Amino acid sequence: MTSVQQSVEAVVFDLDGTLVDSAADIACSLNVFLAEIGRSPLPLEAVTGMIGEGARTLIARALAATGAVPSADEVQALTRRFLDLYEAAAADRTTAYPGVASTLQDLQASGLRLGLCTNKPERATRLLLAALDLDPLFDVVVGGDTLAGVLKPDPRPLLHALDALGATAERAVMVGDSPIDVASARAAGLRVLVRRGGYSRGPAEDLGADGIFEAFSELPQAIRQLS
Repeated sequence: MTSVQQSVEAVVFDLDGTLVDSAADIACSLNVFLAEIGRSPLPLEAVTGMIGEGARTLIARALAATGAVPSADEVQALTRRFLDLYEAAAADRTTAYPGVASTLQDLQASGLRLGLCTNKPERATRLLLAALDLDPLFDVVVGGDTLAGVLKPDPRPLLHALDALGATAERAVMVGDSPIDVASARAAGLRVLVRRGGYSRGPAEDLGADGIFEAFSELPQAIRQLS
């Protein structure tokens, strides 16, 4: 069991690009969706760059990249169709990054309360966590529609997670991979660690985090170094 800094009581994680490599499943479902509406497929690299700001933004970006963007109401309906496709195949290719499960187990065993705060819709998130056997490791799951579509970097989803965990911002840490995660943590008053190698479009060193780690085995030490 790994001991961590006792000034930290709770850790809230992002999902895509932080805990799991989900881009291939998102791209596959997105391209099935695009084919249904007569649009051209998008390469994995392009789709990866669109991930992180919720399903509706993903669909709007994909539509813009492949032709005209319809009305807001149509985008909403098209997003629902994409999610139907994605939820049926969310874990076909998605895997947790090496060391995720064992590190989360160690953090939990050391007494930390663990939460998840993602812009992915809650139902899709829970389906994916269950498929990867990660769901027992989280005390709370907040998705992009848990608070009526309020998304990071708005601090409210993160603060909602902290409230459910019974933790204060001063005694909590956010772990993510993108500028959205850093901005959300800062707005909520949390310290933030960034995983190098996620879906961020820029270097981890440029995100302004309190610390950077790469392998999940490094995360407990990164938490210990926060003071």
